[in-house]
Amino acid sequence: MSAINKPALFQKLPSTDELLRQPDMRVLIEREGHAAVTESIRVVLERLRQEIGRGQLNDQSLDLALGGLSEAVERQLRQSLSYSLRPLINATGVILHTNLGRAPLAAAAFDHIRATASAYSNLEFDVSTGERGKRDVHVDRLFQKLFDSDRAGTTAISAAISTIVVNNNAAAVLLALNSLAEGGEVIVSRGELVEIGGSFRIPDVMSKSNATLREVGTTNRTRIADYEGAINECTRLLLRVHRSNFEITGFTEQPGLDELVALAHRRNVPLMEDLGSGALFDLRSVGVNCEPGVLDSLRAGVDIVTYSGDKLLGGPQAGLISGRADLVVRMRSNSLFRALRVDKLTYAALEATLLAYVKRDHDAVPVLRMMRLSKDEIAKRAERIISRVKSAATKPARLKLELIDGESVIGGGAAPSAALQTRLVAATHAHLSADELNTRLRAYFPPVIARVEEGRVLLDLRTVFPEQEANLEAALTALTEN
Repeated sequence: MSAINKPALFQKLPSTDELLRQPDMRVLIEREGHAAVTESIRVVLERLRQEIGRGQLNDQSLDLALGGLSEAVERQLRQSLSYSLRPLINATGVILHTNLGRAPLAAAAFDHIRATASAYSNLEFDVSTGERGKRDVHVDRLFQKLFDSDRAGTTAISAAISTIVVNNNAAAVLLALNSLAEGGEVIVSRGELVEIGGSFRIPDVMSKSNATLREVGTTNRTRIADYEGAINECTRLLLRVHRSNFEITGFTEQPGLDELVALAHRRNVPLMEDLGSGALFDLRSVGVNCEPGVLDSLRAGVDIVTYSGDKLLGGPQAGLISGRADLVVRMRSNSLFRALRVDKLTYAALEATLLAYVKRDHDAVPVLRMMRLSKDEIAKRAERIISRVKSAATKPARLKLELIDGESVIGGGAAPSAALQTRLVAATHAHLSADELNTRLRAYFPPVIARVEEGRVLLDLRTVFPEQEANLEAALTALTEN
């Protein structure tokens, strides 16, 4: 094989100006603009230069590439002008998948965002008085309805409870610690010094809040006496952190929430609980018994509870702080609050989500609806998809689909040991490995995200919306003949 003459290949490449003068490029310029087309041409030419430099093109293959230059520029242009953030099909069975955007929003949230964001709104305007208002009121009123009601026959919350919203739970923890414990000590168990995704560590957040961490107990055993013995004149707060994404089992001990509440009240030190995920829905109704709820903590007497909006609550990304009104007022007056506060889009989505809770329309919240799906309901949907894919095949299918038992998980750092029983579509291919099959599914539009286990691609319809089933069927049908 003759040596590649790289200088000669480089000389074959047209200039950007030459390409811009071509008729097909002029059509693109009229449609998309001169700047965008010029940038796409430069990207395509640079890609060819790199391939020549690496010895990946010879004289023949370069001629072939140059013959399709117009198409390559148009593809690059479409890619550069399309959205990077796009919808996909989550067939993993992980309901709160952090990498896939966590909780999908309720339909009412979209409607409310569209109505209030496409026009002016009363975000900080009191229509009745004509004076400036506070953005907190739009959701605080709904939280008060949820917290003050006693519909389930449980003990109502006696103390005045307020709620404020910041941009995520890390911000909620930071604001609460800075407002209540700056310059003082915060007592926390060593077994609760957690790290969650993205290297978010409780000790680091505490350091940023200018509060001093006072560790008590050991990794696996902490007693109420450890907390009491550590209280001194510098103590500003007792902190309990929910181990949301792991469990400690075996030789363990942890004070009950009632013990911590009693100690905090006896020593006149506020008790704060970082729930991380935080549910307003009784998870026991779907078989999850190990995840504490926001109402449980407030009814037990916890002074401040922090939790997320886009996890178990099923709303937009937000950090929620609920608790004693006098303590929440201190946080609201902290200058950090303005830096961490959320915008009208978040308030609109959160208000719509909370209204579903007030109405007890839990199926309107996608996350709750997914958790409530039964194994039989999922199995029937899966059987229909398998049947339709097999019927659509025009020649002997290379893709084998079968139903197997499996488990869905909640995800998002919530209830790490809880599993929801489901039925999975297990896919194998005659000529593709499981990883190759998974790659093909991701390359489909919209991308299908599944999981690979024991040499099979597994698809869980718990996290696939019914309206996405046609796209999923099309992706699987395409694989039956390829």
